[in-house]
Amino acid sequence: MRLIRHPILCNYYVTYRCNAKCGFCDIWERPSPYITLETAESNFRDLKKLGVKVIDFTGGEPLLHRRIDELLQLAKEFGFITTLTTNGLLYPKWASRIKGKVDMLHFSLDSSEREKHDEMRGVACYDKVLESIRIARDLGERPDILFTVFEDNLDEIEEVYQEITLPDNLILILNPVFGYNDVTTGSSLSNDTLKSLIKWSRKKLVYLNEGFIALRRDGGNHVDRPVCKAASTTLVISPENKLVLPCYHLGEKEFPIDNQLFDLYHSPEVQKVVALEGRMPACEGCVINCYMQPSFAVEVNRYFWKALRSTLKYNLTKGTYKSLRIRG
Repeated sequence: MRLIRHPILCNYYVTYRCNAKCGFCDIWERPSPYITLETAESNFRDLKKLGVKVIDFTGGEPLLHRRIDELLQLAKEFGFITTLTTNGLLYPKWASRIKGKVDMLHFSLDSSEREKHDEMRGVACYDKVLESIRIARDLGERPDILFTVFEDNLDEIEEVYQEITLPDNLILILNPVFGYNDVTTGSSLSNDTLKSLIKWSRKKLVYLNEGFIALRRDGGNHVDRPVCKAASTTLVISPENKLVLPCYHLGEKEFPIDNQLFDLYHSPEVQKVVALEGRMPACEGCVINCYMQPSFAVEVNRYFWKALRSTLKYNLTKGTYKSLRIRG
């Protein structure tokens, strides 16, 4: 049973440029402009009309945008919940200017070992993450630690949890790695690893969407019975101000927005692509967390119930529960 029939999330790519070179991501390899404040304001207005509640300012590295503080402030004025994930390299520079403007601020940290984390990110940023945590806490912010889980860093969760997140009362978000296109992410997570992650999800201040685990055990999205609702739950806007469908990672179609996002989304051309969400050949086996999380929230099925406990736990802890209440 479908509960919500309108988009609830916007993944707004402010730029594809990045100051890191993560081996499990290919975004940083793409040339890219930066979004403008003017087009963003027009899009925010239409996103509001479409029913979107959350804007994830993403990239690339979103803090490379020279007006990111103004973009965040504008989004808050429109009443959106804002999220932003950063590698920490530029956060000390921006910290005071974006204070109070990001509801869900995530610092990426994938290892308890400096050398290993920096190797995974392709740049020395471990120390900057720790510095960013200290600065954020001094400013009264409560960032989350986003830990991307691979087979070879599972045993490092404990130290990150005990030494970094617990002392500052931070939420540790466990993000199971996913592959896409030609990006190499290593071997798939084993059943033993998935079992271990379920145990971690029960711990205080740990967030793991259990729907992610269930979907992986089921072999991912299947085109004959798709669980993915990427195109109908999530609007992807590129730095070129185009609507990307059905999702960023597949990117089959791009439609220029031209200050007409509301009408564009409801156009026959766009809705034709929306109708194919989860059913395209490349959708078979997909487990991309960015789109499965909103997909699990809009339709009552086994993934909805798997995701519900962890989602409530996170939003109650963060205080965003009331803002996220959505009607169909």
